Amino acid sequence: MIIRLVCLGALALAAGSASASPPAQPHAPGIESPGYVWNAPNEEQMIALAHRGDSENGEEAYAVCRGCHQADGSGRGDAIYPQLAGQHASVLIKQMIDVRAGRRDNPKMHPFVAEWVVSSEEVADIAAYLSQLPIPATNLKGDGTDLARGEALYEKDCATCHGAQGEGDAAEFYPRVAHQHYSYLDHESKLIRDGGRRNANPEMVKAIKGYSDADIAAVSDYMSRLPIESRPE
Repeated sequence: MIIRLVCLGALALAAGSASASPPAQPHAPGIESPGYVWNAPNEEQMIALAHRGDSENGEEAYAVCRGCHQADGSGRGDAIYPQLAGQHASVLIKQMIDVRAGRRDNPKMHPFVAEWVVSSEEVADIAAYLSQLPIPATNLKGDGTDLARGEALYEKDCATCHGAQGEGDAAEFYPRVAHQHYSYLDHESKLIRDGGRRNANPEMVKAIKGYSDADIAAVSDYMSRLPIESRPE
């Protein structure tokens, strides 16, 4: 607890002082680089994955995340903060490590998951804590006007990886997309399509490259309405 309070205090001081601002997010090669391999093994991710997550410690370490992702992991659809509760621990670990390393650009999130705030083991602890949280019953959905189109696109291009009910695949690092905020699904799918999410899976880029904004909106709305029962194991 003392260590956690020190980290939180240091983060608050850094955020409040221009002269003590946290280091900028690093930049690691991503999908734009020749020879890019999605989810290539890296030392820190392997350390986190090998660590047996301690959900009790993870709850404490998650204190730095609650301001954006909420105490219950429900996120904020209006601010494009994803719902994290019930997500696969492997997915959460990968994404946090990718932000730390600069493979996924998120300078706003980086100061909260940087090495000087949480250790590699605490990343795994946070993931363990979030993965066992109950999935909130409410989330932001789209307007519901093109769900048939969304379902057809999902079954054709998305279900192979993300599962028939959007349950994802922990072993393959494919996220649970069922019941996620519509706004987040829409935003991230556009980034992936357009090359803006540099840690994206090239297979997904290929699958949705030809999607219009309306197509992405339709499939995102459909995913946001998939049943909450599709919780990962």
